[in-house]
Amino acid sequence: MNKLVSMLIAASFATASVGAFAAAHGGAMSDADKAKKMEACKKMDAKADDKMKAECKKMMEDAKKMDTKK
Repeated sequence: MNKLVSMLIAASFATASVGAFAAAHGGAMSDADKAKKMEACKKMDAKADDKMKAECKKMMEDAKKMDTKK
């Protein structure tokens, strides 16, 4: 019984660590994707939804921060 519990705990830790690793390394945009998104933001019109506006605002602020650091 103790071995079974130990195996279940070890399996849950392994699953959690793999999930954390995958979450930490996934979803980053490449430079080409960022450039496309910036172009879309520049062409954004009044019909854009709130999510798009928020993403564009964040990208513009991040770009300004990067420019001031150089």
